Amino acid sequence: MRRLILPLVLLTLSACATVQGAGRDISTAGDFVSDSARNVQQRM
Repeated sequence: MRRLILPLVLLTLSACATVQGAGRDISTAGDFVSDSARNVQQRM
């Protein structure tokens, strides 16, 4: 799982051309991490 996060973040950041785009990309990555954490908690 960890191996997937870093490349996705780097790919996403390299694709954005503006500060606003970077903010959206970082927000999307944060949502992914939050969703993953929530799924792990539900399995426990």
